[in-house]
Amino acid sequence: MLNHRLFLKIITTGIFIALFSPINAQEDDHAFYIKSIYDYSLTNANVYQRLEHLSENIGGRLTGSQNAATAVDWTFEELKNLGVDTIWKQECMVPHWVRREEATVSISSNGTDFISLNATSLGNSVGTNGETWNAEIIEVFGLDTLSILGEEILKDKIVFFNRPLDPTQIHTGRAYGGAVDQRSRGPAMAARFGAKAVLVRSMTTLLDDVPHTGVTVYDDEGKQIPGIAISTNDAEILSDLIAKGNIVTAKINADCGMERDKLSYNVVAEIRGSEFPDEIILVGGHLDSWDLAGGAHDDGAGCMHSIQVFETLLGLGYKPKRTLRCVMFMNEENGLAGGKAYAKESNEKKEFHLAAIESDLGGFTPRGFGCSARDDVFKPYLANFQAFEKFLDPYDLHLKAGGGGADISPLKSQGGLLIGLRPDPQRYFDIHHTKNDHIGMVNKRELELGAAAMTSLVYLIDQFGL
Repeated sequence: MLNHRLFLKIITTGIFIALFSPINAQEDDHAFYIKSIYDYSLTNANVYQRLEHLSENIGGRLTGSQNAATAVDWTFEELKNLGVDTIWKQECMVPHWVRREEATVSISSNGTDFISLNATSLGNSVGTNGETWNAEIIEVFGLDTLSILGEEILKDKIVFFNRPLDPTQIHTGRAYGGAVDQRSRGPAMAARFGAKAVLVRSMTTLLDDVPHTGVTVYDDEGKQIPGIAISTNDAEILSDLIAKGNIVTAKINADCGMERDKLSYNVVAEIRGSEFPDEIILVGGHLDSWDLAGGAHDDGAGCMHSIQVFETLLGLGYKPKRTLRCVMFMNEENGLAGGKAYAKESNEKKEFHLAAIESDLGGFTPRGFGCSARDDVFKPYLANFQAFEKFLDPYDLHLKAGGGGADISPLKSQGGLLIGLRPDPQRYFDIHHTKNDHIGMVNKRELELGAAAMTSLVYLIDQFGL
């Protein structure tokens, strides 16, 4: 005869198993499906082949350029051929900056022969009007220094911004954010004090001979002066000459400038949800790039990640509960016209993006995702978002607060969760906005892992909501 306590223990255990084994079985089902996503992504994905075509066959994609227009048409056809429910091109007017000839910079110390530096014009910069300009260089390490020196010292000089990225920052994006104001606002600020032009140390912790472009932004009514980036090695050389008390002058020439705005497009593809069609889960990246290379990491990788999300889910026969959208945004680099146009139309239609996931930090090994949202909805979203870690931990993916993306940021007012893919950041800014941003710098497996990570997160949000 069974002991009474033993009998109760057996009965209680049986009830526990009966109640919770379906939950465990469901979790196993989800874990198995994520494994199938990874298996597909690492064996059948076309993400690398597509990126190679975009980067090397189409090439750099400045907004308003023929290459950008070609990329729009090509990605439209790629998404259409996957068998999506709906696809369209969304109009947006974009700025059209042109680099006609690459900038040249040469320096002379105390009247010695001029030596050439590795240089490139900043995006949206004006040129030197077909002339070669010669002026003394004044080195500064921050925008605040300009007001201290004043017009008396800076007038008709070339201002050299030389604050390096902080190498002690583990997250290189923070180092970039701590220095990039020199590039983005330096020419406009220096112009207020009568400066003739600006040289900027390239935005990377790496010491090399490769200059980095990137956008500069002028005041609406202020004077516009040329902005030119020089390589970090050359910045070190120039700084050493000035530190020795030498009078250093520079000859600069830049042939670039803004032309008339052009009509361009976002590419938007959709798979309609079966249960909650009014809740949208977006994946996307920006299709435009700078012109120095094919923009493989910035942001061809993010666009191809996003297309691969759709290809993988459709290849696995997945039927989403919520509406999935893939968006190729236009004009992130120098204006954000595509992101603004998309959000404006979405708000006019009173749409709700439950989640928007952006990939715009390259095709390196994925480390996880960061997220942000309106203050009034963020805490519950974050708690539910981080509950997905039990499914993603086997793939070394972590979910944290903080993140999103430039193109999806205008959607914040809708009250959904904005999410950014976080690849390993250590090499990104060595390549960012340079001639080295080509397919040879992309590892195929790392790129596929990024696509798998995004697809897995889309699956989890679609299955569980937020």
